This record gives sequence, C-alpha cells and structure tokens, in this order.
Amino acid sequence: MTPNIRELMTLPDLFSSQFAGNSWSTWRALLSGFYGLELTNDELADFRAVTGLQEAPSAALDELWLVVGRRGGKSQMAALLAILESAFRDYSDKLSPGELATVFCIAADRKQSRVIMRYVSGLLHSNPMLERMIVREDKESIELSNRTIVEVGTASFRSVRGYTIAAVICDELAFWRSDESANPDTEIIGALRPAMATLEGKLIALSSPYAKRGELWNTYRRYYGKPGPILVAQAPSRTMNPELPERVVKQAMERDASAAQAEYGAQFRSDLETFIQREVIDSAVRTSPLELPFDSANEYHAFTDPAGGGQDEYCLAIAHHEDDRTVIDLLRARRGVPAEITAGYADLLKSYGIKTVTGDKYAGSWPADEFQKHGIKYVPAGKPKSDLYVDSLAAFNSGRVELPPDDKLVNQLINLERRTSRAGKDSIDHAVGSHDDRANVVCGAVATKADEPVVQMFLSARNRPKQKPPAIRWDQPIQTR
Repeated sequence: MTPNIRELMTLPDLFSSQFAGNSWSTWRALLSGFYGLELTNDELADFRAVTGLQEAPSAALDELWLVVGRRGGKSQMAALLAILESAFRDYSDKLSPGELATVFCIAADRKQSRVIMRYVSGLLHSNPMLERMIVREDKESIELSNRTIVEVGTASFRSVRGYTIAAVICDELAFWRSDESANPDTEIIGALRPAMATLEGKLIALSSPYAKRGELWNTYRRYYGKPGPILVAQAPSRTMNPELPERVVKQAMERDASAAQAEYGAQFRSDLETFIQREVIDSAVRTSPLELPFDSANEYHAFTDPAGGGQDEYCLAIAHHEDDRTVIDLLRARRGVPAEITAGYADLLKSYGIKTVTGDKYAGSWPADEFQKHGIKYVPAGKPKSDLYVDSLAAFNSGRVELPPDDKLVNQLINLERRTSRAGKDSIDHAVGSHDDRANVVCGAVATKADEPVVQMFLSARNRPKQKPPAIRWDQPIQTR
C-alpha cells in the first residue's frame, strides 16, 4: 500500500527518524491537510494557524504555496515531497514507451538547486528499499526503476519545456531573477502548468518572501485564507522549525529589522518599491535599430561602467541630446579581458568624436590609466550610481529618453528597486540576484547630460575651447540635491 505524507514522515521503516519529532509537527499538519488527510485536533489547530483557514480540505489539492522564513525546513520538505511524488507514485499507464515522469526541482541557480538534490539523494540512500530503486544518479538527476526521474533545473522558462511533469517544486521563487525577463517566475509558472496536465501534477512553491510583487505575492494576495484548489500557507521560521535558536532571529532584527521580518518573520517587505514602471520603460524603447550610427550633426557624450571580470559586464553607453531628449545611440556590454575591452571602447568613442568618458567613481584608477593609453580621458562620476538613478528618473517619467531595443537593458531597468532605510533615506539598486550594469551606464548617460551646465561643460572645455557654453533652459526645473 502506498504511504501517505503523514506515514512517510512517521513510520519507522520510512523517515520517522528524520521527521517524526515535535519540531516537524506543523509541517506534518500542513502537508497532511494539503493531501486531504483527516486531521487531529492538534493538527487542525496548527493548520489553521499557518493557512488562515477554518476547515482543512477534504481532498488533495493541486497547488501548495509556502511563504516560510529562512531556516524553516523548506528544502528538507521539498526533498521529501519530491520522493513522495516520484518513488511512491505509478504513472506508467499515462506514459508513452520510453517516456519518464519528471519531478522537477527548480531554483534560482544550479548551485542552489543542488541543495535539494543532496537532500533527495540522502533520503533515498538512507532507506534500503528506496535505494534499490535507483537506476542512475548524477549531480542533477536521479532516475528510479518505476519510470520516474527527479531532476533539478534553473529558473528559465526555456529549460522547463518538453518535460512530462509529475510534480514541480519551485524553490525560493521570490528570488528568481533573469536578464532575459523582467518576470521570470510568471513565465516559468506559465510554461510549467501545461507540462503537468497529462499526469495531473502538483505545483509546490516554497520561498521566503521578498517584495510585494511577482507570483508569490500575487498568489498569496489572491488565495491566502480562502478555500479552493490552491493552498497558501505563511509562517515564521521558528513556527516551522522551533529548533532554530531565537537569538539568531533577534540578532538579525537588530541588524536590519525590515530584512529580518521578511527572512525570518515571513512578512513581505514594505520598504521596497519598483523604481521605474514598466510602462515608462516600454514607451521609451525605439523599435529599431539597436545602434544608431555616427551623425556629424550631433554632439555625443558617453558613460561607462568598467568591470574587472567575473559575472559583471563591462558596459558603455553613447548618447546625444536631441529636441530636449536624451537619445541612447549605442549600448555595448562585454565580458573578457578588461584591457582589451577598454581598447575597443576607446576606438568606438573616437569614432563618435568623443575624447572624454564619464565612468563609475568606484572603479579605482585602472580605467583612467587604460583609457589614457588610448587617448581618452576618463572622469569619475561626481555621484554614486544610486544618485545617478534618481537624477535620471524625471527624464524617464517625462518621456525625454529614447532607449535601444535591448531586452537585457529593459529588464535591468524594470528590476531596479527603491529601498527606504530606517532613517528614511532612499537608495536605488538592483534586486537580489540580478544585475544593473547596462542600466547603470544608460542612467549615467541620461543623468550626466541632465547636469550639462555644471558637469559636461567642465569636462569638455579642453576639447571645445571655442564653443559657447550651452544656454540654461529656464523653463526646465533646476535639480537640487
């Protein structure tokens, strides 16, 4: 007889040694309710406390969304559910010859996804009966003798297509980021649901909360405390894992209360907001071309964000001012040897008649030295990038920026966040797990041009000694900081 989730956690010949203790009681109650098992009075009390529901479901549900704090046991539960939906299910009557039923574990990146796989492997090997079911195993998949396979993947909507999915476990959904999409969680969930249709698979999403946006927030807002096919639970770390020392949570609260309320209190953050609305960015993007060629009628300026290697891109934006707008003519982003990239960028700047480039002020002295070798003066920006973002916002919101049709740029701009500190000060930066290299140089190009009377005139004085200073437009608001 196939065990249910409660039996899987409590029977001696299965996993009672790991999950039968009191520290897992809330998890047992929640998962038993999700699978439609009858609950004891104590279990029902725990179930009510984390779901906001008065009655437990009378039958198994389709989706389980868990908003649980860090160190609350999410990864262990994800592994246990993966084993239940793979080793203890028979999908053979719905599979074509050679087809496997996949239990898919998806995380923000491959390193994180392997955490769940290690738990899955450990549980399977800890039980002789289950260990004998293993046909093949590597770092990213475990194939079982009942024509199922547990496989890990990264958060990309392209990677989830083509599978016949028996269950999908979405780990830390609120932190999925991608330069390919501003909403990777929405796109991935949309691609997964059709793949689960054949086997009537279950969708299980587990995450600490983050900002009030994305699939986790939208699902929580629509379904928490409401009966239906989607069950949403919310619980602090110590509710799901009483063995987590209270001092860990207390120390986190003292360091950063807003972050700790999300990480350990399972509360969505209220101090994070989208910096620029998607509609504003979409309206600024030209249809084509990706790069505008040099035009002698224009006067160009540039902003660069040098990178010394690693995951960051070494970026350059070239722009000009036209009819009260800043037009981003060209955006380049490269990875490789910084000196070689600098040489190429210097030639590019010269082809647009640019002899001075403004750049990130925290890049150190090497960009100035490298650019100087090629006849380009590098001037550090007078403000940190957060201030440059703020200075560029008015131009974006008033429709005075034209962007190239660069998808990564668009996604980086949309993913910028405004964060408010306890002192009430705002700062702008990329979201956790994402990048802003392209957004940085574009906003830098917009902001430094906005400061033309103060900054650009000074920077270009040597190159254009006979040129009159640009007239100050008194019909434009004066920016003050």
